[in-house]
Amino acid sequence: MKIHQLSLFLENKPGQLTEPCRLLAQAGINIRTLTLADTEEFGILRLIVSDWQKGARLLEESGYVVNVTEVVAVEVPDRPGGLAELLAVFDKTEINIEYMYAFTFGRGDTAVLIFRFDKPDAAIERLQLAGNIVVGSTEVYERIRT
Repeated sequence: MKIHQLSLFLENKPGQLTEPCRLLAQAGINIRTLTLADTEEFGILRLIVSDWQKGARLLEESGYVVNVTEVVAVEVPDRPGGLAELLAVFDKTEINIEYMYAFTFGRGDTAVLIFRFDKPDAAIERLQLAGNIVVGSTEVYERIRT
């Protein structure tokens, strides 16, 4: 239940974010969620889009360096302590969370977070054994339409 994420390397200067977003829009590719991290000279734009293969191909053909990464979407109780409880699943394990960011939807009393784990299969197994809901890519793309 991994989701494909596109990562683009952009110069850290005004206007660099507009063009990849415009290209995706013109191709009818919907951005489901994104995060932007920066350094002094470069930024990393991470995107989950409605058609990752078409999006990656389009952006690469337009001259962008695109890295496709597998990430995991997890439902988290939307209340104080919900995230801390989920993170406790990884206490005393060798599974590292490389980064995480919020998704733009949830269901009722849950939120959804995107995680990049160094060992995604082991992380998914631990999450599911602990009763957490790992959201598949089909659910991610379809839930937003409703």
